[in-house]
Amino acid sequence: MLMLVNCSGCHTALQLPPGATSIRCAVCHAITRIADPRSAPPPPPSPYLPATSSSYNNGYNNNYYQPPPPVPAPAPSNHGQKKAVIIGISYRNTKNELKGCINDAKCMKYMLINRFNFTESSILMLTGDSLVFHYSGHGAQQRNYTGDEIDGFDETLCPLDFETQGMIVDNEINASIVRPLPAGVKLHAIIDACHSGTVLDLPYLCRMDRSGRYSWEDHRPPSGAWKGTSGGEAISFSGCDDNQTSADTAALSKVTSTGAMTYAFIQAIEKGKGATYGSILNAMRSTIRQTSEELAAGGGPVTTLLTMLLTGGSGVGLRQEPQLSCNERFDVYMKPFSL
Repeated sequence: MLMLVNCSGCHTALQLPPGATSIRCAVCHAITRIADPRSAPPPPPSPYLPATSSSYNNGYNNNYYQPPPPVPAPAPSNHGQKKAVIIGISYRNTKNELKGCINDAKCMKYMLINRFNFTESSILMLTGDSLVFHYSGHGAQQRNYTGDEIDGFDETLCPLDFETQGMIVDNEINASIVRPLPAGVKLHAIIDACHSGTVLDLPYLCRMDRSGRYSWEDHRPPSGAWKGTSGGEAISFSGCDDNQTSADTAALSKVTSTGAMTYAFIQAIEKGKGATYGSILNAMRSTIRQTSEELAAGGGPVTTLLTMLLTGGSGVGLRQEPQLSCNERFDVYMKPFSL
């Protein structure tokens, strides 16, 4: 006859052979000692063994121990996760070197952690996620021959080795981070680069004038190719229009070089202008426009992102207007902004 005792470590029911004074648990390996098995009180009925009159007899049990049923996994959170990809490329020790992109990346990281409760951990995408893609670096254009672009040009991002390995074309960006988005997932892209207006190839572009009035332009490809999501939502803040260049300057912070668009975006959030997408875009444009006018009045040159890459010269003022694009139209002044 075998007596059941509870393990002193994990409380698993153990079968104590007759006359034994101790037993080692096969689960946690703890040793349970019994001073006198004959004086041990009968154990309570185990929740894992049938509680019948034939199961227990003065503390002895003839049945084999049955392991507990598996504990069901906790239900997944309905709130999803927050994830971010932040890219800052300085092109150090090359003729294309930029001074503000690393600062942009650090500032974006600080804002996401401290204002929007993002963590630094990297996790797999789950339905309900909020994704952020931030890029600060060079952007360019190249001729499109497939009929997918209204203006005949693809927009590109320039990785560190773009001069030898080529640029990342907007078609690739759309296929990688836009089209796979399932229902319930929202992506915010913040692209601080030249020619970045439609760099995600999203179907609609918000065109806003200086008074804040806006309209949506249809940028769906003439070829009929689908550039939207798989049910999710993709929204992009870009530094300028497709035919414009963006600025890398210390004129905004007065302390160190930053991308004008990244600085203006963070300022809009910090100054309480982040209630809606329209209020953010309007505040960003006002910040850049005001700085541009001040620079033009003072005659101070501002180096554009593609000064060395394409034009070899510098301009006066910030000749850029941040843009907003999305996979669907919405009221920019009513839709609340949330990461």
